[in-house]
Amino acid sequence: MKRTHRADVVCWSRFDEARDIDFNSYAWLREGGAILFDPLPLSDHDRAQLEGGVAWIVLTNSDHVRASVELAEAFGAPIAGPAGEQGTLGLECERWLADGETLVDGLVTHALEGSKTPGELAFVLEETTLITGDLVRAHGGGRLDRLPDPKLADRELALASIRGLLRHESVDAVLVGDGWPVFRGGRAELEALVARG
Repeated sequence: MKRTHRADVVCWSRFDEARDIDFNSYAWLREGGAILFDPLPLSDHDRAQLEGGVAWIVLTNSDHVRASVELAEAFGAPIAGPAGEQGTLGLECERWLADGETLVDGLVTHALEGSKTPGELAFVLEETTLITGDLVRAHGGGRLDRLPDPKLADRELALASIRGLLRHESVDAVLVGDGWPVFRGGRAELEALVARG
């Protein structure tokens, strides 16, 4: 796994040739078991880094199920998904997360409206790190992007959802599910994304 801006947050990726970007998964390594976000399949090397076990597998949206079922079985871990996708996710979750909920201490859920799937989630980790799925992404280093208009269910709701993330004034890193993470200056990049509309 790749190290990030925090010693307790690691990443693994798969390059998608059709989109020319990485698909990313993250693990928050913590006492009581890791939290995996939108997990891709794990190599033996990466799996060995989860020796403390997995407490939860968290899905941001139905297009990011990836290897969640396989890893839930392998680690005996429950899955949490977006409450807004309860009927469309395609799998059962032990927990359905809504806006403002805290799955574990230090991890706040944000429901995003207007994206390509209903109720997509983003997470703020200990007030400083934003973890996103599809709506907020980055096609190049150092700049955040969003899903293009044709992919959005509702452009105005999507933009309002992104603006809503700015209420976390201490966010510095934005770990995107698709593309390049922004490890420093993430709030400024979010503001720039909102300004571009």
